Amino acid sequence: MDSPTVLRRRLGSELRRLRERAGLQAKSAADTLRFSATKISRIESGRTTLKESDVRALLALYGVTDEAELRQFISLTRRSTQRGWWHDYGDTLPEWFQTYVGMESDAERIRAYETELIPGIFQTADYARATFRTSLSGRHPDIEPIVDRRAELRMRRQEVFARPTPPTVWAVLNEAVLRRSVGGPRVMREQVAHLVRLAQRPTVRIQLLPFSAGAHPAMSMAFHILSFADVPDRIVYIEALTSSQYLEREPDVARHEFIFEQLAESAMSPEDSLSWMSELVAEGYGHDG
Repeated sequence: MDSPTVLRRRLGSELRRLRERAGLQAKSAADTLRFSATKISRIESGRTTLKESDVRALLALYGVTDEAELRQFISLTRRSTQRGWWHDYGDTLPEWFQTYVGMESDAERIRAYETELIPGIFQTADYARATFRTSLSGRHPDIEPIVDRRAELRMRRQEVFARPTPPTVWAVLNEAVLRRSVGGPRVMREQVAHLVRLAQRPTVRIQLLPFSAGAHPAMSMAFHILSFADVPDRIVYIEALTSSQYLEREPDVARHEFIFEQLAESAMSPEDSLSWMSELVAEGYGHDG
């Protein structure tokens, strides 16, 4: 059964097609219905839960009058409002991040560049807990239940690798990601050993970008590019401390894809990266003392 995220993207893609067929720009449609341009964008990219009234208004504007077609759209809308598994973590998952988790769970291909942090779907539970303890420090009197809850969610995200057809994940990691100690030597050993195991999967490609590669065009920002089987659009996801940004315009996506290719060309090969990570594990990241 399709997830609500898949259904919203499919519905949004079809609504975009109808708008374009009607010869309307997104701003014109938004102005006519007294929507914001952002709302139209979020609907068409599947990044918001749709109201049946909004879908009916859009279909009327786009000239859809066939009763069977209308029923199909309304049925799809109702199914798209179902809860995804990640909504069970709404107590600890920021609303702005829920969309990403839904998209990640449906993605056919994920390309990630990280500057400081192991990508979430690659993290071990202890590494995840260490990062959450740092980010939550001073904000809550008792952070351990929240830390455990968020780590549990992070492990659930990794179930994508158990799908019959798992996503292709290609990650370029800045050397700082592996050099910065998170949680201490034992946690880092286990984390990098986990990366070594992941890198040997046929659907996972990990490349390390060494400091010796010098300057590059993405030094200030990590980003993920998500592609899907059911819709042709690609989405760039950029995360800040308390919010996130989704880039959908073709020039923006193409620019990030070009930069990602540059990073991959500057990085060590997957084979050399695997060897280097294996050496780091053997060296042990020092001793726990």
